Amino acid sequence: MKFENKLVAILNKDIEIGVAMNALAHMAVGLGAHIGKDLLHLDIYRDANTNAYPNISRIPFIILKAKTSEIRKTVMLARESKIEHTIFLNTMTEGTYLEQIERTKNSPEEVLTYYGCVLFGAWEEVSKITKKFSLWK
Repeated sequence: MKFENKLVAILNKDIEIGVAMNALAHMAVGLGAHIGKDLLHLDIYRDANTNAYPNISRIPFIILKAKTSEIRKTVMLARESKIEHTIFLNTMTEGTYLEQIERTKNSPEEVLTYYGCVLFGAWEEVSKITKKFSLWK
């Protein structure tokens, strides 16, 4: 089955795996809530015993890696192309969420470290701006 939209995460290759997975989880939850069940093609998988495994997307979720500067550039391209996206930054860790919001608010964009971004949009458009990145392994 060919999908109209593509779902891609790009994670910072220079951060610890636990931090990267935390960033990915936050971004996936946030973007998923914004995009919604229908566009993400969420389905219920069932095993032979009829146990349900709900809300699994039929769309492949591709995980790539890049440097923070490359993620920053990708986010700028996503904004220009009006591709749905979310971002996770270094200011979004440590302390309470209120401290994180305040820290982000007081940080100029050029000093932020991009831990990752998730993009969702037209297959060709997303492919065009992510094709140069390697798979996360």
